[in-house]
Amino acid sequence: MSIVKALQAKLSDYELDGLLISSNVNRRYVSGFTGTAGAVLLTETDALFLTDFRYTEQAMKQVVDCSVMEQKGTLPQEVAAQVERLRIKRLGFEKTQLTYAEFETYQNLLDNTKLIPVSQVVESLRVIKTQEEIAIMQKAAAIADEAFAHIQGYIKPGVREIDVSNELEFFMRKKGATSSSFDIIVASGVRSALPHGVASEKTIEHGELVTLDYGAYYNGYCSDITRTLAVGDISDELLAIYETVRVAQERAVEGIKAGITGKEGDALARDYIAEKGYGQYFGHSTGHGLGMEVHEGPSLSTKSDMVLQPGMVVTVEPGVYIPGVGGTRIEDDVVITENGNSTLTHSPRTLIHVGV
Repeated sequence: MSIVKALQAKLSDYELDGLLISSNVNRRYVSGFTGTAGAVLLTETDALFLTDFRYTEQAMKQVVDCSVMEQKGTLPQEVAAQVERLRIKRLGFEKTQLTYAEFETYQNLLDNTKLIPVSQVVESLRVIKTQEEIAIMQKAAAIADEAFAHIQGYIKPGVREIDVSNELEFFMRKKGATSSSFDIIVASGVRSALPHGVASEKTIEHGELVTLDYGAYYNGYCSDITRTLAVGDISDELLAIYETVRVAQERAVEGIKAGITGKEGDALARDYIAEKGYGQYFGHSTGHGLGMEVHEGPSLSTKSDMVLQPGMVVTVEPGVYIPGVGGTRIEDDVVITENGNSTLTHSPRTLIHVGV
């Protein structure tokens, strides 16, 4: 069943006559359109892609399973005209995407239609990846792996974190990535205790751990990998932190499978870290869903009761962060399968010493 037909079949579950999809990511997922303007309007029998004259030709080439229509006025005016023509009385809209000002505009235009805020309608389909999607994500992961192999020869004492970040970005783009999946994290020394230590002007020094968290955005999909490197020799304390995270992460990767909850997946890493005495230094979830966005469902967290299913893709990324000392995070992208899981990222997890 196509994505459009699957969504049309869902409308009755939400008691909707129609659904307006305005999110850039969801619009691309549903229609295949990679441009930056337009909307998808669905009823149980109709599927329209609305855009302006700048993108009509592109839409005609890219859009699947929807009829392309060039808007005559503003996008809200065209949506209103089509809603009236299709006699939609209850129109669902993505409540996390529409601003209040946009909502007011639609409300003023749609006198005879009730606007119904909905969430996770498209995302509930996106959470299960097709083999075609997984193949794209495998390429994105391969680019990230290549970048990790490349950057090991670049990192040494005296190099700034921001320079490492830029080198990763340039390398991934040269390998085919559109961009990085998110702002690249390069956190060295005591900054490695910052889970989201985006690259700074700090100079990397001998004896430090350096955490690299980055990913390649390729053909509409993200990869997300974290590795922590040692610059020369490091202290026994930092070695103990690293080994704790490495074992916890490997245990979680081995244990992630269909049928367990996100909470149970989280515990695979968290319980081991707590057992080693570092529980208070692991404050974030063990992982999150990955796909067209770098953070999507499902979550591997202490609060997640979602049951993992084949086709879901999650990150597995436990960490330990001790203020004033340093930290470690190791992360891989994992596809849930019928018989367990398979990893998309394959960079070594054993501690690598660089700059020596």
